[in-house]
Amino acid sequence: MSPTALMLRWLPIVLVLAFPGWAFPAWAQDRVVNIYNWTDYIDPSVLAEFTAKTGIKTRYDVFDSLETLEAKLFAGHSGYDIVLPSNEPSFSRLIRAGALATIDRDKVPNWKNLDPALMRRVESSDPGNRHGAIYLWGSIGLGINPDRIRALAPDAPVDSWSLLLDPAWAKRLAPCGIIMMDSAIDVIPSVLHYLGRSPDGSSPDDLAAVLKLLMAIRPYIREFASGGALEALATGQACLVLDYSGDVDQAAARAKQAGNGVDVEYVAPKEGSEIGFDMLAIPADAPHPDAALAFINFVLQPDIMARITDATRYPNAIPATRALVRPALLVDPNVFPTEAVQKRFFTIGPSAPKADRARTRLWARFKAGS
Repeated sequence: MSPTALMLRWLPIVLVLAFPGWAFPAWAQDRVVNIYNWTDYIDPSVLAEFTAKTGIKTRYDVFDSLETLEAKLFAGHSGYDIVLPSNEPSFSRLIRAGALATIDRDKVPNWKNLDPALMRRVESSDPGNRHGAIYLWGSIGLGINPDRIRALAPDAPVDSWSLLLDPAWAKRLAPCGIIMMDSAIDVIPSVLHYLGRSPDGSSPDDLAAVLKLLMAIRPYIREFASGGALEALATGQACLVLDYSGDVDQAAARAKQAGNGVDVEYVAPKEGSEIGFDMLAIPADAPHPDAALAFINFVLQPDIMARITDATRYPNAIPATRALVRPALLVDPNVFPTEAVQKRFFTIGPSAPKADRARTRLWARFKAGS
């Protein structure tokens, strides 16, 4: 090796030894946590406070469907340190694929604040709760503008999935705007349950029944959306939306604040609603796993999680927050459902790849209307 080549080979080490304060390479001292979360799903001041107290910067991106999240994670090298999949089917699917890291609880002392009973409910997705902590939870149901619905159909069954899934009612309500959540993962189990079938059903007969029902209401759906449905509901551009409970409650709060005369309500249909838990998890290839653990520990503080519930209008899994959450939310049954409503909730289980592919094909046909 020539003297010049030898000098170039050892130059980086010499520079680090001579100037230990240099960031060489730059990423070695980069204190940052890259977060991938649902749209409108945190109090932004929490991110600023985390940085102020830990010195760790946050880079924050959002998604509006589980399909989008899964595509990022299964592709690998997403660059994210914190992701928030729903316990089923995404969280369990990512665990089985080896896409999520186990949590070192010694570095998350605030884990003790979590409700053991709620954490047991997600053990079917994550045995031993090794890969994630509950962040927030909620149900899937209907967001409605009752005044506009009654103007078109005074006798409409506003407490039932029939309002959307019965083509006779969908046709009557189409003029005031119907939006369907753009997620096969979230919609198909609710349709199966409405049909009296297992929400985990994936037989050809199950999926044929789902497709028949969905195609019957397809002409009356104005658009498919997830995050965008919140704004459409709040501004009166839509009167009927299939969406998450907290999103609808956020829309109601925005409409009230705007004073635009739009009344928004969330309906957990009498036939039953799917309940899901969104999990704080760390990708197996996270570039900053220690920063991720620090973030999880920070978020699991009661005062921090109470602020997140206040901002998002979704319940959390930390009992101590009940004394800290805004009193108006504590008595809001859409945020903290009554026992009677909770008895109607159902959960879904893990799904097989073959079933996932069949549902994806079904969803594509439904959206295309063919």
